Amino acid sequence: MGGYLIHAFVSIFAIMNPLGNVPIFMTLTEGYSLSEKRQTARNASIMAFGILVVFLLLGHVILNLFGITINAFRVTGGILIFGIAYNLLHAKPTHMHSPSDQEVAESTKHDDITVTPLATPLLAGPGTIATVMGLDAGGTGLSTSIVVFIAFTVVLALTFVTFYYSGWISKHLNQTELNVITRMMGLLLAIIAVQMAAAGIRGLFPHLGITA
Repeated sequence: MGGYLIHAFVSIFAIMNPLGNVPIFMTLTEGYSLSEKRQTARNASIMAFGILVVFLLLGHVILNLFGITINAFRVTGGILIFGIAYNLLHAKPTHMHSPSDQEVAESTKHDDITVTPLATPLLAGPGTIATVMGLDAGGTGLSTSIVVFIAFTVVLALTFVTFYYSGWISKHLNQTELNVITRMMGLLLAIIAVQMAAAGIRGLFPHLGITA
């Protein structure tokens, strides 16, 4: 399970991309005091944690409710995640993973930005949810769910620390360096997406003899 834990951690870290999201966090919290920024980072991380826990626990129930097979979800999730990865490779935001311009504009009109757009879609957006559910479906039994739970908990903890010290990070990393990190995360994510989709296709069409 140690190897799968590393795989899950890398997958979730790549899709959440804490360092790459620092500029977005700084923009959304512009005008906040240092204590307000850190409180917002903590609340958003906790809210995102709750969202991911719900989908980890109820993901299979939701799929069964709509008659969706795990393999079909893997293929769809792989396509969705690859789309996000493609944008990350070009250091461009995607509305499935990052808040849209309208959401950013709306956030400036309200005091609380914890749930939207920080907790979702920035941290626990469709791509992250698909990754978590796909990883959970990739194993068997309770042990896999525990591994995925540990992985996204650690990533969210690291994201909180990153946002907590976002001011320091933004002073020491320029946009070019952040773009390089984002592209590296995009490459990892693209590989993970292809592997997830291949596993789903293999399950849907076992006679094709596809190996992931």
